[in-house]
Amino acid sequence: MSIRNLVLSGVAATAIWAGMSAAAVAGEQFLGDNGYAVSGYDPVAYFTESRPVAGDPAISYEHNGATFLFSSSENRDRFAADPESYAPAYDGHCAYGAAQNYKVPGLPEHWAIVDGRLYLNVSGRAQNLFDRDRPGQIEMAEANWPALEPLPRAEP
Repeated sequence: MSIRNLVLSGVAATAIWAGMSAAAVAGEQFLGDNGYAVSGYDPVAYFTESRPVAGDPAISYEHNGATFLFSSSENRDRFAADPESYAPAYDGHCAYGAAQNYKVPGLPEHWAIVDGRLYLNVSGRAQNLFDRDRPGQIEMAEANWPALEPLPRAEP
């Protein structure tokens, strides 16, 4: 098995081990196990607080077939005014996975903002690999993304 295939297998296995299923998709937006985009975290807070912040189910906004949660009404209003500036790239799927030609979940604790865009990754390992060459990873992900399909769901 090549090193590339070994890494890709690890990315896919991490998504399965984390209890995520690629079937948890509304439209194309990845939804966490709780049914919310960005697994219920406030996408605007990554930009304003430089950290993941849990959203409040009482403060939500529908976009791209998914419900996004926010930690404040101000953040919801910012998102509503310009969702494309705050919604994560690749509909919340793993940026490194997309670069490697796989569509796997992105998790809120593994993230980066690059050139004003939020990117999520499936694990710390995927985040580290993404961080080694962000421009190159984004270029590959952009090329791969339009044709990617979710990995098959693992049966319990």
